[in-house]
Amino acid sequence: MSYKVPFELKNPDLLKYDSYVHGEWVKAKSGKTFEVVDPGSDKAWAACPDNAAEDVDNAIQSSHKAFQEYKVLNPRKRAELILAWHHLITENKDDLAKILTYETGKPLAESHGELTYSLGFTWWFAGEAERIQGAIQTPSAPNRRMFVVKQPIGVAVALVPWNFPIAMILRKAGAAFAAGCTMVVKPSPETPLTCLSLAYLASKAGFAPGVFNVLTTSLENTPPLSEAMILHPLTKKVTFTGSTRVGKLVAGLCARNLKKSTLELGGNCPFIVFDDANLDQALEQFMALKWRHAGQACITANRLYVQAGVYDKFTQMLVERTSKLKMGHGGEEGTTLGPVTTPRGLVKAQAQAEDAVKLGAKMVLGTGKAEKNSTEEEGAGKGQGVGGYFMSPVVLTGMTSDMLMAKEETFAPVAGLFKFDTEEEVVKRANETSMGLASYAFTKNVDRMWRMLENLEAGMIGLNTGNSSAAESPFGGIKESGYGKESGKDVAVREYLIEKTGTFTIEGQY
Repeated sequence: MSYKVPFELKNPDLLKYDSYVHGEWVKAKSGKTFEVVDPGSDKAWAACPDNAAEDVDNAIQSSHKAFQEYKVLNPRKRAELILAWHHLITENKDDLAKILTYETGKPLAESHGELTYSLGFTWWFAGEAERIQGAIQTPSAPNRRMFVVKQPIGVAVALVPWNFPIAMILRKAGAAFAAGCTMVVKPSPETPLTCLSLAYLASKAGFAPGVFNVLTTSLENTPPLSEAMILHPLTKKVTFTGSTRVGKLVAGLCARNLKKSTLELGGNCPFIVFDDANLDQALEQFMALKWRHAGQACITANRLYVQAGVYDKFTQMLVERTSKLKMGHGGEEGTTLGPVTTPRGLVKAQAQAEDAVKLGAKMVLGTGKAEKNSTEEEGAGKGQGVGGYFMSPVVLTGMTSDMLMAKEETFAPVAGLFKFDTEEEVVKRANETSMGLASYAFTKNVDRMWRMLENLEAGMIGLNTGNSSAAESPFGGIKESGYGKESGKDVAVREYLIEKTGTFTIEGQY
C-alpha cells in the first residue's frame, strides 16, 4: 500500500520508514508492517516494520559489538559526537517539528517547544561526558590507597512513550552516550518516525554502527518485543518511561536477572492555589502545564486544589482563559489545542468526566464528549480517516476525593477543581495518592512555601512554578511514580555507570 505524506520537508531524507540496526535500514524478519496514523485526521500516512522477538538478537548483538569500541572512546570524543548530533538536530528542527505534529497531534508551536526543550539534553550531556570523575583517598589502614573508577555499564535498552518522543529519546540517549554506553530504542507504535529521524542524524553525526539502534513495532507486538529486549543476556540497563502498570511489569522482568533500571512512571500531580497566591501567575502556569499536548503529560496538573477564599474567582478566570483556546489539527495555523494521540485516550477521558458529574461535579466548560463521536465510529483509530481524536477542554467544579479523576491520572484536556480550607487539609489530600511524581504550590507566604517543599510527597516540587523540567534539573518521582533520575548534574549519567573500588597496598617508606 502506498502512503501520501501530508506535509513537505526541507530535508526529505529525514523520513525513514525502516528499523535501524548496525548502520543499515532493515525490515522485520516477518516482513510485516504497521501503520502510522495522524491523530488530527485518523488517516494513515506511513508504515514501519512490525518487529517481533525474533528481531531482537541482531540489534542487541550489534550494540554489544559497538560497545567494545565506544566504551573506550575518550570523553572529549564522545562529547564531540553528541554536539555534532545536537547541531544536526538544530539544523533540521523545523522538519522534525512537522513529523512530530503529524505523529502526536500536538500543535506545531508545541512541537517546536519540544525540540527546544529536547536540545537542552544533547547540549547538557555533551558537557557531562567530560565531568565523569572517580575518587581517591587514604583509608584508615596503613600503607594503602583506595580509589573508585567509573565505567559504562554496557548495552542499554530504552522504551519510550509517544507524548514527548524526541525529548524522551534525547534525555535517555544523551546520558547513555555521555557515559560510554550504546543503546537500542523501542519507540512507541504511535511515534516511530521521529525516532528513526534521530537515528539518521546520529549516523550523520559520526556515531559508529550499532551505537544507536532502533526497533519499531506495533501495539500488539510491543509486549513480546519489549520482554525479549529486557531479558536478552547482553542487555545491562533498561530505561522506561510510561504508565505505572507497565512499569511494574518492566521492573519484574529486570528483577529476574537483577538488571539496573530507571523507571519514570505515571503521575497524579496536585496543583495547589492558596488565598494569598498571585492568581494571574498561578493561572498562567496552570494554563501552560494543563493544556499542553491536550493534557497528555505525566507532570501535568491532575488535581487542581484552590483555597475557598479564591475558589470562585479562580474558577471564573480559568473558564474565561480556557474558552479562548482554539481547537484544531496541530498543523493548522493558530491551533492551541490539538487532538489526543489515541482514541483510547478519549474513551478514558469521557469515562472520568461522566463519573465526576454522576458523583456531583458541575461541568462549567465543555461537554465531556468526543467531537463527532469519533471514538464510536467504525474504523476509528485504524487510520481510516473517520476524523481526529478531539475533545473540547472540560472544566469541572465541586470535585471530591471519591471521583475517578482524584484517583487516576487524567491524560486528556479535562480539569477538575477541588475546594479546600486549610493548609493541613490540602497537604493531606494532595498526598493521598500512590503516585509521587510532581506537585505544585502557589503562595506568597515564605514559611508556607518551605513547608510545601518539605511536606508534599513528590520527587519534584514547583514553588510558584509550573513545569520546571530542564536538562540541568534531576527528573524523577517517588512512590509508584518510579525510581532513578533522568537529567541533572551527575545523577543521570550515573544511571549508566558502574563503580569499581580498588585498594592498593604500598611497600616501602614514602
